[in-house]
Amino acid sequence: MTITVRPFRRSDARDVCDVRRRVLPQEISTPQSIAWDVAQAPAARRLRVFVAEAGGRVVGMAKASVRHDSSTPGQGVATALVDPGFRGRGAGSALLDAAEDHLAGVGTRHLHAYAHDDPRSLAFAQRRGYRRLRPARYLRLDLAHAVLPPLSARLPPGTELRTAADLGADPRPLFEADAEVTADEPDDLTVDAMTYEDWLVHTWEHPVIDLDLTTVVTVGGEIAAFSLAGTDGRGRYSSQMTGSRRAHRGRGLAKLAKTASLLRARDAGCTEAFTSNDAENAPMLAINATLGYRPFTTEWHCVRALPGA
Repeated sequence: MTITVRPFRRSDARDVCDVRRRVLPQEISTPQSIAWDVAQAPAARRLRVFVAEAGGRVVGMAKASVRHDSSTPGQGVATALVDPGFRGRGAGSALLDAAEDHLAGVGTRHLHAYAHDDPRSLAFAQRRGYRRLRPARYLRLDLAHAVLPPLSARLPPGTELRTAADLGADPRPLFEADAEVTADEPDDLTVDAMTYEDWLVHTWEHPVIDLDLTTVVTVGGEIAAFSLAGTDGRGRYSSQMTGSRRAHRGRGLAKLAKTASLLRARDAGCTEAFTSNDAENAPMLAINATLGYRPFTTEWHCVRALPGA
């Protein structure tokens, strides 16, 4: 069966979502979020999405974009996913060719990609010239049956638990906390140039972000920690980002925010929760272990330098 690769069309969103759910069950995805990501991508991101078809059916997708929110120039991200039943037929190579050609054409010097921790995926990445950098751990929690720590009836003086929805028309304090925590995450591709305007569209207004389940901890009226929540309307919950601002770390506030968010999620009918951490992020790995998360899968951050880099 011939594999063809073409640009994404809005009508592909549901099929692409189905592929993503089969390949990446640990990630939250909806047809609406996929269409939103493409339609709302800022020009500086230079986003292109491709799909692979076989017999008129979408069997894979690739996404190529510039990491415009990093102060390090020339960083591109290429991701190719193929339905498990259609691997080994050239779809992955054809999709990655399209993604890499696009990024090379817009001046990218380093291509970043993510590979499953299995021999086939890692061998494919190596053949394509990618070298492994560091692993990330994906964790799963059976939220329906998890024994979560109870929230203390008495919070430390001056400390309050709120939701993102409570922030109303002024989400900038949450952006400032998110930007600080994101910049400090261990990674070989630092995100340290996030703008408020981009964050509003791609976090605050994003279709999978649940503002009622996103939890913030305030100290003296200012956000000290938060847990950003995503849901897909199918009982699945994902921690998009959890952390404390630098001045408040080591006080258990990130765990407090995440626990409160998980409890709200369970009350809202979510039954399964996912999260991910860099393998060197010991504090968050420890928090997730105490909450009952268990290993689900591992993914490797890989990079390939283009000629002239």
